[in-house]
Amino acid sequence: MKLSGGVEWALHCCVVLTTATDPVPAARLAELHDVSGSYLAKQLQALSRAGLVTPIQGKAGGYVLTRTPELISVLDVVVAVDGSRPAFVCTEIRRRGPLATPREACTRPCAISRAMAEADAAWRAALQAISVADLARSVDEDYGPTALAGIRTWLTGQSDGDTAVPAH
Repeated sequence: MKLSGGVEWALHCCVVLTTATDPVPAARLAELHDVSGSYLAKQLQALSRAGLVTPIQGKAGGYVLTRTPELISVLDVVVAVDGSRPAFVCTEIRRRGPLATPREACTRPCAISRAMAEADAAWRAALQAISVADLARSVDEDYGPTALAGIRTWLTGQSDGDTAVPAH
């Protein structure tokens, strides 16, 4: 399974938004992660279309999560950014060639298609079981209890480069 880089960026932004007390501008999120603002804006738009974040207009505008981070799964973010298509699409190759299986004999998906569908379902279930809140807790476990607090402070401060931000 290959996911776009946009999924990573969107997940990082969702984790960061768990720390925010005010809307966070897209430019500030891009600066925090040292990524392209225009590409990140596309990911934020995808999250907005999926109802995971809300853009707030105005001078103090930016993005906020639409619900508590416990109610946003990693799968929600993946689907918002990359869509819901399965990783494997069966083309019924068994019905081709000189020894093709007749259409009427293909009463159920082939073993390959079944195995891939099972793997896709397991992958989706695993991602559904992990929330953005779980990811945020992992940041604090991995980098210490001040990691997200440092990000919150940086988000509300000036971008003077004096505040160290933990890599996550």
